[in-house]
Amino acid sequence: MRCLVFPLLALLLLPACGPDTGEPQAGSLMVGDSLVQLALPAPGATVSSPLRVEGVALGYYFFEASFPVRLEDGNGKELATAPATAAGDWMTEDWVGYSATLEFAAPATETGTLILERDNPSGLEGNAHRLRVPVRFASPSE
Repeated sequence: MRCLVFPLLALLLLPACGPDTGEPQAGSLMVGDSLVQLALPAPGATVSSPLRVEGVALGYYFFEASFPVRLEDGNGKELATAPATAAGDWMTEDWVGYSATLEFAAPATETGTLILERDNPSGLEGNAHRLRVPVRFASPSE
């Protein structure tokens, strides 16, 4: 009997890319969609400051080699924002590695959301895109 891979699961569990080349790296998993994928942190991961964010995005997700990454607490309050910077040539339609580091104070909520946002200098809604990933915050004693 053959194993069937459901399309949504196949889209969410894609191979991660190396930080230098943007090429797939065996053994790693990413979540995301057809525009941006996140390797670190995993959805539901327990995070603390500084938070390292890594993955790949299509070249046109960037503007001037970066796009914004935000961290919100469980009430939607912004805790941190930083640019995710391209690890290579971003002027392409191919996948490009990115990374960002977010520093934040311990929030009052136990959970929050990491948001990767397509840089959209035009402001046109048709160009807007966000990947929202749930996270848990480490307690001060962790």
